[in-house]
Amino acid sequence: MNVLVLGGYGLIGDAVVERLLRDGHHVAGLGRNIRDAGRRRPAVRWIAADMSKLLATEDWLPVLAGMDAVVNAAGALQDGPRDSLDAIHRGSLAALLAACEQAGVYRFVQISAVGADLGSLDPFFSTKAQGDMAVTSSSLEWTILRPGLVIAPAAYGGTALLRALAAFPFFVPAVMARQPIQTVAVTDVAEAVSRAVAGSLPPRLAIDLVETEARSLADVLASFRAWLGLPPARIVAMPAIAGTLAAVIADGLGVLGWRSPLRSAALVALQRGVTGDAGPWSDVSGHPLQPLEATLAAMPAHVQERWFARLWLLKPVVFGVLSLFWLVSGIIGLVRQDTAADILISHGISPAFALILVIAGSIADIVVGAAVLVRSYARLALAGMIAITLAYIGAATAFAPDLWVDPLGAMVKAIPALCLVLVALAILDER
Repeated sequence: MNVLVLGGYGLIGDAVVERLLRDGHHVAGLGRNIRDAGRRRPAVRWIAADMSKLLATEDWLPVLAGMDAVVNAAGALQDGPRDSLDAIHRGSLAALLAACEQAGVYRFVQISAVGADLGSLDPFFSTKAQGDMAVTSSSLEWTILRPGLVIAPAAYGGTALLRALAAFPFFVPAVMARQPIQTVAVTDVAEAVSRAVAGSLPPRLAIDLVETEARSLADVLASFRAWLGLPPARIVAMPAIAGTLAAVIADGLGVLGWRSPLRSAALVALQRGVTGDAGPWSDVSGHPLQPLEATLAAMPAHVQERWFARLWLLKPVVFGVLSLFWLVSGIIGLVRQDTAADILISHGISPAFALILVIAGSIADIVVGAAVLVRSYARLALAGMIAITLAYIGAATAFAPDLWVDPLGAMVKAIPALCLVLVALAILDER
């Protein structure tokens, strides 16, 4: 069959694509940024498109040409510069369903979420439910799968946060540590999609995908810590205000384009618990979904998982320190431009040119220090930091080599600052 997977390079979508390829299907994947996905999975025909912009039936018809089935694995956690929940979960989906009916694409698999509810005050759950209602109202042969907390070898979003918290030194911090969680392996989600695409599930089925027993968030974190190969540590319940403060900061970063799983939508989801009904899937498939212990055992952790877990929480620290360093450096240069210019003048540079260099350098420092906080400009800002630092080092070496032996080590300190920029570049990618 020819199968279109929306969000085909995401946490769930990538596993679905892998399974469908293994089943012998011809797969097309749709997403906004497909360059890396095309390199990783060249067997897939990738389509570059932003779902939130495909809001009319006519927008989808060229995409659906020749398709036999569609799997919707696309979604977003919260509104932001790059995401519109209503457009992705409802508007675009409604247009897609109408296009499927018009194009004769008869099989549709919707990956929703446990807790999707039209009456929810949280936009994530309410828009997910609106999308599910659009699916059930269509004339297609549909299946709606509602996974719990999805565990996969890949890690970003909530799964990355779990690993990072589990690897926290000396103790494991947890907000709402007693809230119940039911997990599901991404391979089990892909298996359910495979069955739905093949038509081996009952038609028009809406079903939860969760392990049989719920466990507390504290138990999930303890399991992840053991999986990472780290010694046991005490789970410390953090006050609710800590989670609220983290969510406020994360929501602010979301305005700048960063997709933190600590946002308020995630706290709402955790507050209600990530639980579903495991019974119907056991009845349909003849066996329960594997528990967390089996999921983790099937994907053993190695040193790279420990590196990632430890670095993940340091990422905002790295970017925050870089931004502060460059902003303060630039502001001080402007405030004390005469003093800075005197250093250049003492090395033979004319007063007018020295002042121009100080002002230009200070402005450049401020620009890159501010730009690195904006996700869409971060890579360019980091490249700018490298260029500016190398220019500083080159100019100082050529015109004022004695600065290298300055007692305060102003030039020597530029080297570790440059190394921190390289670290930021290395950990910039989100997925």
